[in-house]
Amino acid sequence: MIEIRAHGRGGQGAVTSARVLALAAVKQGKYGQASQTALGDRRGAPVMAFTRIDDKKIAHRGPILRPDYLIVLDPTLIHAIDLSADLKDSSMIVINSPKDLGFKHKTTYVDATSIAIKNLGRPIVNTSMLGAFAAATGLVSLNSVIEAFVELFGDKFSPEQVKMNCNTIEETYYEVR
Repeated sequence: MIEIRAHGRGGQGAVTSARVLALAAVKQGKYGQASQTALGDRRGAPVMAFTRIDDKKIAHRGPILRPDYLIVLDPTLIHAIDLSADLKDSSMIVINSPKDLGFKHKTTYVDATSIAIKNLGRPIVNTSMLGAFAAATGLVSLNSVIEAFVELFGDKFSPEQVKMNCNTIEETYYEVR
């Protein structure tokens, strides 16, 4: 089983990105599960979201304590939480940061905030980070992430908003590749 933990702040889309990743895995013939901590949904408060991906049904529920992958939507969290404390030696980090922050684990850095602002007009980085994660790990394809996003949000957002978010996913994917 592959376990992914995402750290962000309320309003950045960590929970949404966990849902999209789980559905993207399902679209590729795997099983996917998404959940979140019950820390409250206050904008700006630290939030953790979890995604599990496997080739067989996933029975385990609850938080992911030792993830295989860590997605960090807000780099300021490194000053509030020791993000790498619970990681396995083989864990990989995908972080929204234009510069190296000195993690000892294999880390992919991407300026997701700039890409989000350019495409969406605001610093909501979840779709940028979905593209970065897909490119950095190969666990889910670009197409499955876009299909999952459209399925989950195609009737909640305007067609223009859906297109802008899909462009953001794609641009970040190719930025990382």
